Amino acid sequence: MGGTSRGIQNSNLLGSSTHRHYPVNLPPAVNSLTQQVIPWTSNKSHGEPWKSFRTRVQKPVLQPQTVRKYITPIAKVTQDFIERIEKIKDENNELPADFDNEIHKWALECIGRVALDARLGCLDDDLTPNSEPQKIIDAAKFALRNVAELELKAPYWRYIPTPLWSRYVRNMDFFVEICTKHIDAALVRLKNRKSINEADLSLVERILADEKDPKIAYILALDLILVGIDTISMAVCSILYQLATRTEEQEKVYYELKQILPDPSIPLTTKHVEQAVYTKAFIREVFRVYSTVIGNGRTLQADAVICGYQIPKGVQVVFPTLVTGNMEEWVKDAKSFKPERWLKEDVNDKLHPFASLPYGHGARMCLGRRFADLEMQVLLAKLIRNYKLEYHYEPLKYRVTFMYAPDGDLKFKLVKR
Repeated sequence: MGGTSRGIQNSNLLGSSTHRHYPVNLPPAVNSLTQQVIPWTSNKSHGEPWKSFRTRVQKPVLQPQTVRKYITPIAKVTQDFIERIEKIKDENNELPADFDNEIHKWALECIGRVALDARLGCLDDDLTPNSEPQKIIDAAKFALRNVAELELKAPYWRYIPTPLWSRYVRNMDFFVEICTKHIDAALVRLKNRKSINEADLSLVERILADEKDPKIAYILALDLILVGIDTISMAVCSILYQLATRTEEQEKVYYELKQILPDPSIPLTTKHVEQAVYTKAFIREVFRVYSTVIGNGRTLQADAVICGYQIPKGVQVVFPTLVTGNMEEWVKDAKSFKPERWLKEDVNDKLHPFASLPYGHGARMCLGRRFADLEMQVLLAKLIRNYKLEYHYEPLKYRVTFMYAPDGDLKFKLVKR
């Protein structure tokens, strides 16, 4: 990259005009189910078509009352996950080396319950590599982790269906098949209802009731599942690792949860989650220091001047939240891990509101962020209230791929509280 790009990097901005001179059409040889069901997945995923879709789904998805409906279903999924943990830990109460895949199963089961109105069976015993849940997880990992390969390297796939592009399309087609199967089943259930009370409808049913075209529900489900499985799972891996290696902070989380839930067997409610302020602050501090999503990209719709640099329309600008969240310029004592900085009573800590943006900001902020937060908060409430989490191996380093997460086996030891 030239001198200008280096200067922009020093100002914590990255720009890319890699694809401005390439056609945005997909290879004509690819006639995929994805393109048939979601025709704007290629050259219409921005601007007015995207805005139209977002406007139609964001109200039911982002309303707090919609999310609150799912605390009981997500708590049930999480309780099933805790019971599975009891089965898979060894005689020393250690979890297996591939525990991250178990977290992926939990994340998919939660997202499936929200986005597809269905339990997918991800937490069943003895799932084979060929089982539908495992194939969904593998497909999601492949899709997200190969975006950079397709976007940042020579885009031959824009002219011919390369092997990587063809496999990518097959993965997307698989997602569409799964989504359409479950959304169609929800549509049948909705049509068979004798009366419809909006207050009783699930998220999927609300969208199906409001929209004439079920493709809107297909796309929403695809969006939540494809992006949510791997991102939420990697975030949880990071949060659990930080809890296991920060005993003082873990005890504070446990003490708070014990006060809120003196009897761990009582059903978890919205009120309980709202009271877990330190637990939520711990999650936010993990996101600040170890942001799972390393940056947020936006393509400029008009020429702009940023940090004194003239950036032309069409360049993709990346806001590296992993960098800004660790800068003294924006965060006081940035090198210290302090969940308390997110609590209202700690008014002396300088913390720029844009220093840490794990879900982005503005119109394109993550659509599923409220559900993601709820899933992680419920998991911590269930897990840390019942177990002390320990890690007795060499410290793990974090690795940058499509995301930022601990690189190694998460062989946690669980000590019953």
